[in-house]
Amino acid sequence: MSTAATKQPIDIQSFESKSAEEVLRWALATFGQKIALASSMSAEDNVVFDLMWKINPKARIFTLDTGRLNQETYDVMDALRNKYHMQLEVMFPDASAVEQMVRAKGLNLFYESIENRKLCCGIRKVEPLNRALATCDAWITGLRRDQAVTRGTLTKVELDAPKPGIVKVNPIADWTSEQVWAYIKQHQVPYNKLHDLGYPSIGCEPCTRAVKPGEDPRAGRWWWERPEQKECGLHVKDSKH
Repeated sequence: MSTAATKQPIDIQSFESKSAEEVLRWALATFGQKIALASSMSAEDNVVFDLMWKINPKARIFTLDTGRLNQETYDVMDALRNKYHMQLEVMFPDASAVEQMVRAKGLNLFYESIENRKLCCGIRKVEPLNRALATCDAWITGLRRDQAVTRGTLTKVELDAPKPGIVKVNPIADWTSEQVWAYIKQHQVPYNKLHDLGYPSIGCEPCTRAVKPGEDPRAGRWWWERPEQKECGLHVKDSKH
């Protein structure tokens, strides 16, 4: 694997034995201001941001404001700004596309079918993400392998197949939830207070609920769908999904 940015082949497997810090140091040094962390303000994303900020306080971070987020998610955005004195790039969906979708299908269209849910995710999340990534040669995520059945084969560095030429960096792919929360407590990283209320995974307010003890961590996301369907389009292996 090689990219125009690196001009050298990237040995994906060589990163599997490296720590999150080592992966991030390589990524930030290689791509500079052409790489950014895509953050949903999850516990994982905030851990990655803290690690990244300690390497380079000027490293880029962006988030997607879908217009349907919980107030607690906005609260953690402000908490990050206050703690790190950082600039957060906030991406919004195209207003006319949202208006047309709502006129045609209603505000809560996502409950009616997978097609409608993916349409809503596409307009509110995927299109703003693609606009953000148009300024990047690589992006960073807080994805972990044990979060979902759709993420079990995740590597720490990969070529993002749906976005040709873009490198995707997942520095904590091999971390457990316990490691994430131990880091948050040790380093006093701000986190979404919904996590304390039984929300291990947090997205848009109408599509997220708390989970019961013993349930899969992603059970609260689009809970009316089967587990293998639970991706919004931000993280897919190929363009057919």
